[in-house]
Amino acid sequence: MLLTITTTHSPASDLGYLLHKNPANLQTFELSFGKAHVFYPEVSEARCTVALLLDVDPVKLVRGVKRTQRLDFSLGQYVNDRPYAASSFMSVAISDVFGTALNGRSKERQELAETAIPLEAKIAVVACASGIEFLKELFEPLGYEVSANNTVLDENFPEWGQSEYFTVLLRNTCRLSELLNHLYVVIPVLDNDKHYWVNQDEIEKLLRRGETWLPSHPKKQAIVTRYLSHQRSLSREALAQLLEEDQNNLDQETDRKQGEEEAIEKSISLHEQRLGTVLAVLKSCKASRVIDLGCGEGKLLKKLMAEPAFKQITGMDVSYRALERAEKRLHLNRLPELQRERIKLIHGSLMYVDKRLAGYDAAALVEVIEHLDPPRLRAMEHVVFKQAKPGTVVVTTPNAEYNINFESLPAGRFRHRDHRFEWTRSEFAAWANSIADEHGYSVRTMPIGPEEAATGAPSQMAIFSQEGQA
Repeated sequence: MLLTITTTHSPASDLGYLLHKNPANLQTFELSFGKAHVFYPEVSEARCTVALLLDVDPVKLVRGVKRTQRLDFSLGQYVNDRPYAASSFMSVAISDVFGTALNGRSKERQELAETAIPLEAKIAVVACASGIEFLKELFEPLGYEVSANNTVLDENFPEWGQSEYFTVLLRNTCRLSELLNHLYVVIPVLDNDKHYWVNQDEIEKLLRRGETWLPSHPKKQAIVTRYLSHQRSLSREALAQLLEEDQNNLDQETDRKQGEEEAIEKSISLHEQRLGTVLAVLKSCKASRVIDLGCGEGKLLKKLMAEPAFKQITGMDVSYRALERAEKRLHLNRLPELQRERIKLIHGSLMYVDKRLAGYDAAALVEVIEHLDPPRLRAMEHVVFKQAKPGTVVVTTPNAEYNINFESLPAGRFRHRDHRFEWTRSEFAAWANSIADEHGYSVRTMPIGPEEAATGAPSQMAIFSQEGQA
């Protein structure tokens, strides 16, 4: 089985420093199941490729702790796909051979190790009986461009159909450690098996390698279940830990967010202006059923409740603590029955398709998108604009150009430490137009707050309308 990793980052030959493997040498490593060879098929300042080739010894497999369970004929332990299809063997090799890079360390190029660079990984081959769609469902939420090819089972018998073996090509701009951690976890998930006995230690490995991305992955449950070889007790424990850790992080983020951003924007009362503008847009589009996605403590919900035109109001947030605060702010336990029936609070995430989000006239995402990294942003776009598809979607986000006007905000800093980006007006418009084109909406953008000639307004809004409703 073969894994190649290519970069075009200049100088590309620095890939050798990141992997701690000299491009001029062929290196061989003894492993419990065979040998791993590392070599560089191409090395130049413009492009560099490293190859990890595993030479799996079938006899060593038979002598191992866990024998293959896939084939039940007498020579099944010797005649199988284990030496050829990427599996948990590849994960072990990545950990043993590229361990320093896997952990994000580089003795001579640490700054580069912490930098996102263009990377291309090619795996030949992986077994994926679920097909190319499952491959995409695993890698695309992590920001990868995925392409895969499989071949016919036998060219002489095309009626036998396609094989389940794919050559997979992944492209992304990310840190090398991120790519290696993704491969370490996902390759065994694709194979849906492991060559060794899975025990409690595997939960710790999974949570450590998936710490920054697994809690929000749309296929989290499938990844956990397959990685832990369908052992229910281990899967339940891992999922429970992921849920607890993710919720703790979200609650801490909610607490931090309350003060930082509002403190910076307080001098111009931007928060109130923003909510007032969103409210005006929702009223003007004649919406009756409205959902606030990422409702937080319910400040917009309270304004919506004061408007009789809104017959059904829903607030959704991923933080339980935020929803509890929203419930108190809205005094839900003291509302008259008819008023109480107008509003609903639900716990949910914009990362996952949710039938509860369908059927609304309008949706609001107030200062939400800038907290999403690229894979999560893409997932949100799919959930909101393709699946839920409300008639009107109102999105607000900071205008990065205005930041120089905030005296308390150091140069180059975002308004909140959790912001993954802050867009200029042209960047926001480009994103909004691409979403509108892709999902059949028209869109217009507008400023929020006091405008400066050079920098525009502090906040910006996009109003998406389904074609025919604008």
